[in-house]
Amino acid sequence: MNSLQKVKSWDEALESENWVAPLVDIEESDKDYIIICQLPGVSKNNMKIKIEDGYLVIMGRIDYEWRKNKKYAHKESELSNFYRKFKLTDGIDGNSIEAELENGILSIKLPKKGKTQKRIIEIK
Repeated sequence: MNSLQKVKSWDEALESENWVAPLVDIEESDKDYIIICQLPGVSKNNMKIKIEDGYLVIMGRIDYEWRKNKKYAHKESELSNFYRKFKLTDGIDGNSIEAELENGILSIKLPKKGKTQKRIIEIK
């Protein structure tokens, strides 16, 4: 029996033996960072993104359910869990993080905290 079939919760999934790290690119602009994660065939129902102890954690299950009853001449894809963890620095606005999944590409936007602009403060 595959160890993934025994996983009952996300916390138990971390103890599973069968993990992969999805490919990730991180773009940077003046306003934000964007984590681009390749997750072909993964639905948003099979993943979780959370902020925990100063880290952004991406985890989930690659479940090729639609391929189970097929006959293969060669097969390299397997059911597995995925996991990536990123340290959030003080320069990230953790309350404004957004995520979008489209065509197997997960984009996570991490807005940078604005810098305090030079200005004169009016006294009232």
